[in-house]
Amino acid sequence: MASALQQDLAKLASHAYRRDEWQTDQVKRYHDLLKKKGKNALAPIENLYQWVLTPFALWPINIHSVLVVCLDCIEKGKSLDEEMQFLLDHLTPAPSEEVCKVVSEHEHLVWKGKYESLVKTTAKFNSIQKDAERNPEILNEWKKFKSHWDVSKFADHKGVIRRSLTAERNLRETFDVDWEDPKAHFQAAFDLFCHRWNLYGMEKDKPLVMKLSINLTAFGTMIFIPAYWSFDARRDVKWDAVKKLHRERALKKQGESLAESHEERRAWAAKLRKLDAEAKQKKLKGEALHLFISKGLGWVDRTDTAKRAARLRKEFPEVG
Repeated sequence: MASALQQDLAKLASHAYRRDEWQTDQVKRYHDLLKKKGKNALAPIENLYQWVLTPFALWPINIHSVLVVCLDCIEKGKSLDEEMQFLLDHLTPAPSEEVCKVVSEHEHLVWKGKYESLVKTTAKFNSIQKDAERNPEILNEWKKFKSHWDVSKFADHKGVIRRSLTAERNLRETFDVDWEDPKAHFQAAFDLFCHRWNLYGMEKDKPLVMKLSINLTAFGTMIFIPAYWSFDARRDVKWDAVKKLHRERALKKQGESLAESHEERRAWAAKLRKLDAEAKQKKLKGEALHLFISKGLGWVDRTDTAKRAARLRKEFPEVG
């Protein structure tokens, strides 16, 4: 049977964006400290660590960088400062395995620039993309760029240069053009080039046309309709798929259950496994089984016991 570390590394490797290439060291570090310091020492950051293993799309902040700070403190035998403890107290419980699986699958498609599972625009977009690749005005203008700048300096490892991004409500983190910075000269000119030709960037000498896209974020689901796009709500979007994806990642726990800690739910899961085994021996079924589990977990007055118990079994399949 795979160790806890091996299981966590496998989760990391299953995510998009090559997460294992830069997060493996910290995951190993966490498990090393767990062996050296014990569970009690790392209990304050257990929920934070569980977040590290979830898809990027669900992260409300840079979880990885916060984990590094916390591990540094614990490694040195220091206590987390009050502000860090306050931050950790306000981090919601890590999403369930079920939610992570669905979002991770979507994230892999987004990573590859594929939105076909949510939009019906393959033929429409492909036609527009081919037109852009053959457009002599775009290609001639790009040649002028290359006569002014060594564009390879602004490209990523795939040879892709991207325009500056906009965000919700059209707020932009960096909007000023700092003419004292030579890189800003290129980026400003490149952003205007992309705006003129409806591009999100260039891949070497290939123009990359903006797509109709749907993306999950930690705060909601964003639908981006390019300015040039003749939008047909009925024909362009697979609304049932969008609604299903949005509902899956939506925060399901409300009210008092929102405050349940990861440790509390794990303890319930362990108790539930014992109750399940005992109920099986007693051959309890139907209402009798429901009442037995409700009483055992202290949820006697709840009407959602069956659903909560099912979620615990899925969230902590290893507990028993």
